[in-house]
Amino acid sequence: MLSRHVFRVRSGAVNSLSVLKLSARSASLLHPELTLRQIYKSESEKKTTLVPAHLLDIPPSPSNALDNAVVGPSQLSPSTKQPSNKILANSDNNGNDSKGSGSGAPEKPKTTRKKKEQSTSTEESKNSEPQSTSKTTSRPHSLTPRIKTPNDQKGSPAEKFYQSATAMDKEQILVLPVSQRPMIPGFNKAVSVKDPNAIKALRKLFRNDLDDKCVGVFLLKDSKKDTDVITSLDEIYDTGVYARIGAFFENQDGAATVILYPIHRIKIGELKAVTPAGAAEEQPKETKEKETDESVAKQLAKESLYKLPVSWATGIQDLNDLPYDPQSAMISTLTAEILRILKNLSEVNGFIKEQIVNIVLTGNKFSSTNVYEEPHILADFAASISAGRADEIQDVLSSLNIEDRLQKSLVLVKRELENLKLQKKLSEDVDEKFQKRQKEDYLMEQLKGIKKELGMEDGREKIIETFRERVAGLTLPENVQKVFEDEIQKLSTLEPNAAEYNITRQYLDWISQIPWGKFTKDSYNLARAIRILNEDHHGLKDVKDRILEFIAVGKLLGAVDGKIICFVGPPGVGKTSVAKSIAKSLNREFYRFSIGGVSDVSELKGHRRTYVGALPGRVIQALKKTQTQNPLILIDEIDKIGRGSYHGDPSAALLELLDPEQNNSFLDHYMDIPVDMSKTLFVCTANTLDTIPGPLLDRMEVIEISGYVTEEKIAIAENYLAPSAKKMTGLGEVDVKLTRDAVEGLINKYCRESGVRNLKKHIEKIYRKAALNIIRKIGEEDAEANELKTETAEEPKQEESQVKSEGEPVAEGEKVNVQPQVPEYTPLKVPDDISVTISNSDLKDYVGPPVFTSDRMYEETPIGVVMGLGVTGLGGTSLYVESVLEQPISPYSQAGFSRTGQLGDTMKESSTIAYSFARMFLRGHYPENRFFERAKIHLHCPEGAIPKDGPSAGITMATSLLSLALNHSIDPTFAMTGELTLTGKVLRIGGLREKAVAAKRSGATTIFFPKDNLADWESMPDNVKKDLTGIPVAWYSEVYDKIFQNVENAEKLWKEQYRRIDEAEAATPAAAKTEPVAKLTA
Repeated sequence: MLSRHVFRVRSGAVNSLSVLKLSARSASLLHPELTLRQIYKSESEKKTTLVPAHLLDIPPSPSNALDNAVVGPSQLSPSTKQPSNKILANSDNNGNDSKGSGSGAPEKPKTTRKKKEQSTSTEESKNSEPQSTSKTTSRPHSLTPRIKTPNDQKGSPAEKFYQSATAMDKEQILVLPVSQRPMIPGFNKAVSVKDPNAIKALRKLFRNDLDDKCVGVFLLKDSKKDTDVITSLDEIYDTGVYARIGAFFENQDGAATVILYPIHRIKIGELKAVTPAGAAEEQPKETKEKETDESVAKQLAKESLYKLPVSWATGIQDLNDLPYDPQSAMISTLTAEILRILKNLSEVNGFIKEQIVNIVLTGNKFSSTNVYEEPHILADFAASISAGRADEIQDVLSSLNIEDRLQKSLVLVKRELENLKLQKKLSEDVDEKFQKRQKEDYLMEQLKGIKKELGMEDGREKIIETFRERVAGLTLPENVQKVFEDEIQKLSTLEPNAAEYNITRQYLDWISQIPWGKFTKDSYNLARAIRILNEDHHGLKDVKDRILEFIAVGKLLGAVDGKIICFVGPPGVGKTSVAKSIAKSLNREFYRFSIGGVSDVSELKGHRRTYVGALPGRVIQALKKTQTQNPLILIDEIDKIGRGSYHGDPSAALLELLDPEQNNSFLDHYMDIPVDMSKTLFVCTANTLDTIPGPLLDRMEVIEISGYVTEEKIAIAENYLAPSAKKMTGLGEVDVKLTRDAVEGLINKYCRESGVRNLKKHIEKIYRKAALNIIRKIGEEDAEANELKTETAEEPKQEESQVKSEGEPVAEGEKVNVQPQVPEYTPLKVPDDISVTISNSDLKDYVGPPVFTSDRMYEETPIGVVMGLGVTGLGGTSLYVESVLEQPISPYSQAGFSRTGQLGDTMKESSTIAYSFARMFLRGHYPENRFFERAKIHLHCPEGAIPKDGPSAGITMATSLLSLALNHSIDPTFAMTGELTLTGKVLRIGGLREKAVAAKRSGATTIFFPKDNLADWESMPDNVKKDLTGIPVAWYSEVYDKIFQNVENAEKLWKEQYRRIDEAEAATPAAAKTEPVAKLTA
């Protein structure tokens, strides 16, 4: 194939006996396993050999351009008769050159043959090949290597292409750059040309028989570059080949393909600049009468050719091999080693073997019968068949020293041999594994048949097949796949009665039901998300904005990682339902589980498989339920999780699950294989952050959901709760109205909590009561007429030969299980004239007497009573502080301070600070007011059954004590919150929004809060701040100035009491004075 590229010939024209030119020694070196008889036999039986397209460098084309190439009539197929207007032949009808120049007359062959053999061979060739006329040209089918025949004497088409030619006597030669691989002398190659000017120049060279039809072919240094024209010598290697154009044909896509026959090595001189003016013009067509002779026409064609803007070079030098010693031991050793490797290559690779056989049979490369006499050709051949890099083959081409060339070629073929051996080994390993697998399958099928014949089938194969079908559509990680295969193998060997059989079967069941590699496609549609969130929830701006941010980031990145979000707020504000809306807006599956009160870590991470009844944890169960690896998992009541016990600490187990850096390999105790949870969106809910462990809280993004104010509750009731309750009670088509004042009355007198869960219960109760009243109003008789419409099928008569569902006959007297038919209910049609309107005045009849009769605990606050504000697990609440004198101030009273109301440690400290500050403040502002000297004070926070704690009641307690000392009542519409220091500084507090909601719900109109919380106040919604005046304070004196405005008599207060005390003390003897004190002390 590489040795000669000509066209398809018929097998009848081959005479293998007359073409063997190598000695028996050379043939045995190349193919010792082949005898001459075997070679002849195989060659005579061989019809044609096709050349792989990648070795010809011919690009694929919609039409096979090779069909348009013609080299000579001796290679034409008799089956085609139509001529082609694009065919450029290289020989005439007799097999000789059509132009008669450049190639000359046939030379005398070196090997003498008998005339009889020549005439016989010639007659055979003539009889086997039809003659063609000059007007008709047949189209061959495809390109094949041509087998040398007795007709292939010097001067025939097969030999003329390699006839000697020199570039040094040419004025200039055409330079044709090639990429990927350089050309080697003696080994032809097809080259594709795309440049129009280069195509035109090649056409002129070939048509007009100019410059011996030869071009200079050089390798481009940049293998990625694809060009037919060069502008600098730096683009190519300086050593190339002088090659003759053997065939030229144009393709339909505008490109052309030339078959080049490299003759010898050349070295480029310099590029010649060409002026393109007029170069693109074609030669005028021949007229019937010739005006000039052939030589003049050829000269004109050459001048026109040299004007084409292509790569022309001058100063070309012919390169000859350096002299060498034929008796050199090194050269002989290298030659023998290359022959040995070629022999090994032929044993490994059939294609290379075919190339070597082709050279042995054709003998058109070696002029001598001994390969050792022409080592330079052997080196070139070895380089041509190797798959080395282009620069390595170019290095062989540039080597004029025969010994160096042999060494470089030896390296190439050795590497080729090692690569082929490695490929063969890999192929054998794959075949071995495949055969082993086939053997195992065959034995398993035999085992199945034996068990079936013996009645030992246990359904195990069906179970294994089910498991394999489940995982067929999944993308199991490599480690999971290995565990799965190991467990399948274990299951196939265990006896069904073994205890481990069911354990392994259940484990495989869980592995195959986890959605490995399955993800739902997230929806990043902001408009859709806003619509879903607004449909299900009113308000919650912070929550909705956070979800929209999450969607926006995912839309920009194209994917989002899992997040951990924690919603904190009182019950009934929609924490759980908003998580469902988030899952719906993101198009994710939703799964919820509560861990309130869970104290066993196995609930989250599963049990060990060795335990009886072991199961995976809640997280793996969530994946099985949702059948996706990126669901939204809601962990409810995370603030009520059980703390550490002998079963483990669940909160510590959550640290791994909720850590974005660790949950990509979450390890369940039961599964014992890492599971990727990094794409899962975790949403946690809590009523308070106080009971959540710090490390766990640090892993979550906290979003606070505050309680609702009255206006928000009214909107939620009218838009969500009332329509839902009306539909659930069967009043969807009935004229039942719940007025706005009734909803407001429900909120103020029955449902003052922060959430709307209790409000929903009361609204449902109202509609149920309304439904009862409507039924009573319609009347029992009308109701019974429309009550039910039940369709009951007649029971089929039981015949004697009854048959069960599975075709088993029913025994006589045996009962047949008949599925009960569910009756179809038809809704009651309520007359259109029925109308019910529920107003505020009707609430007592529907939901009973009011729970809260007034907005505040005190309509008029007594002296020493102040409204404070606090935050509980149920949201914000008003918290009154009461202070009273335990006994009147008298000579026998002693100063003291006590507090009650289930106060926590922090609140007790706040009360002590408030007491000390009040004494200091009163002494500083009113020195003559000696109230605290003998006042025994009791401070109490009502609703003593409820534990209370926190630092924000400091200014409230101080105000209560000063109110008592100054005998001044506080405005009942005032509420306050803030932490107090001993110096009177008011510090920042938390939960201002919830406290503001509670103040508004309790009828307060003015709220005092720390100045550091001013940003929280300004960020509140307007509906929360409506009808509420906020006063930020930095020092307690600012609170005092606003509250205690009419205290002109503060100095005179308690003056009469202390005058009597002073008089009593003065009239009492000194000995008597100490007696009561001693008694009191005792």
